[in-house]
Amino acid sequence: MNRVLPLFLLLPAGASAQGWGNVSKPVEEKGFSWTDPLWPDFWMAWTPATFALFCAIFGAMAILTVLEVMRPGGDERRGALGLVTTRGDRLFISLLGAAWIFIVWMALIGMPLWWPVGIAVAWGVFCFWKV
Repeated sequence: MNRVLPLFLLLPAGASAQGWGNVSKPVEEKGFSWTDPLWPDFWMAWTPATFALFCAIFGAMAILTVLEVMRPGGDERRGALGLVTTRGDRLFISLLGAAWIFIVWMALIGMPLWWPVGIAVAWGVFCFWKV
């Protein structure tokens, strides 16, 4: 019993060291930010923008998988660039082109990024329509 008593004396100090003294203090609300990490202690800085981008890419791949199951063969065709492409090829070309559109835009103009979004969407439509 003599050895257990000092442990009970340390419990309040341990509880306050864990941050329990801040429970009743008001928390300052921050607004939404596209650049704040979603999970601050995670090994990769997943921001809402990077999470949305990866979800969109994997969603497009899932749609292409469903289309491939429904209509096998990849819907090959010869497009405006003279290439014989499948749906997956057109997705890859559109994503690669969108990356280059953003890189060139950031190098030459900078912010805002709404114009390159529109250009990249138009490039993607062109790729799936004519390439």
